[in-house]
Amino acid sequence: MLDTLIQSKTRLKLLLRFFLNPDSSAYLRGLAQEFDESTNSVRVELNRFEEAGLIAGHKEGNKKVYKVNTKFPMFGELQKIAFKHFGIDQIIEQVVQKLGDVKAVYLTGELAQGLDATIVDVTIIGDNIDSTYLATLVEKAEKLIERKIRTLVYEPNDDFEIEEPRLLIFGE
Repeated sequence: MLDTLIQSKTRLKLLLRFFLNPDSSAYLRGLAQEFDESTNSVRVELNRFEEAGLIAGHKEGNKKVYKVNTKFPMFGELQKIAFKHFGIDQIIEQVVQKLGDVKAVYLTGELAQGLDATIVDVTIIGDNIDSTYLATLVEKAEKLIERKIRTLVYEPNDDFEIEEPRLLIFGE
């Protein structure tokens, strides 16, 4: 739906890239390669975002590195729109709130990088998670968001490491 509202594919990719994972940063050539776009089209959109205050750029050596401006007045709303675009809000609503004693949920993989993905990787940390019920909820959520969901479940006492990049979407 966002692609109907935002005609520029590069602009949409940049919005999703920066607002899905506000801790990430990127530079012009890296973004151009990541999106398979020309550096000029990416530069034009980065300049627009920087002028509007959506992102901030700073020099690191001979590269200009960009990062989302979390103090931007509409940051929270734009991040929610990015989450809705990928159905993350539906995942939280359908899977987390009805599952049990969930301590935290992380988005990992390509979506955590801010890239479009057909598979949503979710890591759940909680006590006594009912895996059968989780499978049922995941199936329902997949139909709602029209994407596959791959889950990993850990108990808080387990020895585990959540892959990078990761984005906390529920809990602490």
